[in-house]
Amino acid sequence: MEEMEEELKCPVCGSFYREPIILPCSHNLCQACARNILVQTPESESPQSRRASGSGVSDYDYLDLDKMSLYSEADSGYGSYGGFASAPTTPCQKSPNGVRVFPPAMPPPATHLSPALAPVPRNSCITCPQCHRSLILDDRGLRGFPKNRVLEGVIDRYQQSKAAALKCQLCEKAPKEATVMCEQCDVFYCDPCRLRCHPPRGPLAKHRLVPPAQGRVSRRLSPRKVSTCTDHELENHSMYCVQCKMPVCYQCLEEGKHSSHEVKALGAMWKLHKSQLSQALNGLSDRAKEAKEFLVQLRNMVQQIQENSVEFEACLVAQCDALIDALNRRKAQLLARVNKEHEHKLKVVRDQISHCTVKLRQTTGLMEYCLEVIKENDPSGFLQISDALIRRVHLTEDQWGKGTLTPRMTTDFDLSLDNSPLLQSIHQLDFVQMKASSPVPATPILQLEECCTHNNSATLSWKQPPLSTVPAEGYILELDDGNGGQFREVYVGKETMCTVDGLHFNSTYNARIKAFNKTGVSQYSKTLVLQTSEVAWFAFDPGSAHSDIIFSNDNLTVTCSSYDDRVVLGKTGFSKGVHYWELTVDRYDNHPDPAFGVARIDVMKDVMLGKDDKAWAMYVDNNRSWFMHNNSHTNRTEGGITKGATIGVLLDLNRKTLTFFINDEQQGPIAFENVEGLFFPAVSLNRNVQVSTAPPGVTSASARSASKAARGQYIDPRDREANRVRPRPRHGGKERGKGSTVTTEMIPDQHQPLR
Repeated sequence: MEEMEEELKCPVCGSFYREPIILPCSHNLCQACARNILVQTPESESPQSRRASGSGVSDYDYLDLDKMSLYSEADSGYGSYGGFASAPTTPCQKSPNGVRVFPPAMPPPATHLSPALAPVPRNSCITCPQCHRSLILDDRGLRGFPKNRVLEGVIDRYQQSKAAALKCQLCEKAPKEATVMCEQCDVFYCDPCRLRCHPPRGPLAKHRLVPPAQGRVSRRLSPRKVSTCTDHELENHSMYCVQCKMPVCYQCLEEGKHSSHEVKALGAMWKLHKSQLSQALNGLSDRAKEAKEFLVQLRNMVQQIQENSVEFEACLVAQCDALIDALNRRKAQLLARVNKEHEHKLKVVRDQISHCTVKLRQTTGLMEYCLEVIKENDPSGFLQISDALIRRVHLTEDQWGKGTLTPRMTTDFDLSLDNSPLLQSIHQLDFVQMKASSPVPATPILQLEECCTHNNSATLSWKQPPLSTVPAEGYILELDDGNGGQFREVYVGKETMCTVDGLHFNSTYNARIKAFNKTGVSQYSKTLVLQTSEVAWFAFDPGSAHSDIIFSNDNLTVTCSSYDDRVVLGKTGFSKGVHYWELTVDRYDNHPDPAFGVARIDVMKDVMLGKDDKAWAMYVDNNRSWFMHNNSHTNRTEGGITKGATIGVLLDLNRKTLTFFINDEQQGPIAFENVEGLFFPAVSLNRNVQVSTAPPGVTSASARSASKAARGQYIDPRDREANRVRPRPRHGGKERGKGSTVTTEMIPDQHQPLR
């Protein structure tokens, strides 16, 4: 709860909000603070003059921030009302929360009215101290802004939760701790005051006395005053305008202010927005949990860096003390380098801890605030702030992006002192990366008989030389990008066999392996050439298909027992890279319209492919074709299918596009764009159609050319989402199935300098 406190404080005064109002930008201000930062604008910029000239579009017009800069470009602490002769340059002030705000241009006139009812100077302007958006007030002044009753309720609950104990409300001097509360009187009593003021007889005998904590809860849950419309104070909010994102009353609808807008029931939108905010909080909660675990990891790194530093310094001092006086002068220089590396590592890790801690605190505070808002029972008040909160939650979750929870520094000190040179070489003494305490392991040997490719995955196996006496602690497997580019690490570990998934089809990859131990790394092995399948091939999946689908030919051929369209998926899913496959029409009777494409695993199986939002397809008859997604038909194209026709599907997840081919010719334009996620090959057909997948090794010229032409952007093999690396136990091995290729070509040594 304490981490939520920043969400409950006004950015101007730094105190808890008092009578908060909601600005059109969705930020909040105390009503008194809003009055304090009002600025008077020239007559020509007033809402009345704008409406008279035909340029006014709303009661609250945002000013051109290029003309009225309320925030200094150079962040010097001073702002100016440029372009207005009547607005003098006024210094900024800083609120306790660190937000720059402007004081009033002149002291407000003395008035006996309350801040809410006091008149606002004509042509007043207010600038949000958080987003710096400016707007001109209309004749209603600050009364035109809705009050944030949800925020008031959250502040009340927060302050009550921090109270040490509930005090008696009838004690004359020092209040004693309350022992009961009367629900009917709504008063807290200590025992003496209860006996004196609330005797258990007469008409008060029927009153219900409860413990103070229970009474405080019942007081919180008591119904709040129903909110009223800001334009019609006698009308309650009853509907919600989706376009304006605000509650409205019946009279607003009668006056036609929202006649062309979509208006929904207030209760339904209240439940919908609560559900959306709860779902958004789930993702943010996961990020907060990861951040807490990451902070533990960083703190452990600090401890390990400290220990490694102490150990390394001790070894360095022991070596240097054994040398002559000339070596001592060099020893000081080397110690300075170690300390510099030590401080650099600590600085990087501590900076990352500080940065992550601040972000986590802000995230946790926002979560606590949102959870309290969700408890609110006032639909109108909740809907006034729900959109802004949902956007903030999504924005905060996006800030915990990839790389944020990754250490920027390692804990190891990869330094070692070589004390073998003679005395005359002391001045050239320096740190080396390779530790000389023990030899490096021998170069691993690739086992060609166990290396293979399968579809768009590759399995490699290796071993240490038979006569090697130096043990290896692990191995590093490297692959290039399939286009002759640089090598990248795809696996680091102790296993001697692993499978890399998600490679490009119809591509040639080079692979090499090296071993490592505490001393260093070995030389690279011979380079192995791996060829992936030219075209994606797959078998149909009986487990996820509709019950009317009939399988044959080892699940490579499908038809249907029903006259209605039924959907069947392939067993292979794609989420990265470029993929092309072909399907052959084995039987085509009575001119049906089968559909081909891709789908999610939970696509509807009893309708034509593309009828729901889980499938992207092309359906085609004997004369023409259409593209369909979410029951929307587009791009009618001439040219159909007959028995023996070949349908090609090109799924390019690098460019996020889906393209179709019929008999080696592209059918229409690019069918769909911005497709991303996990997709499975999919077909829908009835009993008049029989379709087969292209068997392994059978590839048309268009398939090869389409796959090569579409391969563009390289996917980093280190990305575990793009390439699923599966280390395999050494005793397991792997059987080479259909389409696997054993590569025997070896490239001569191409060793790089050791790091």
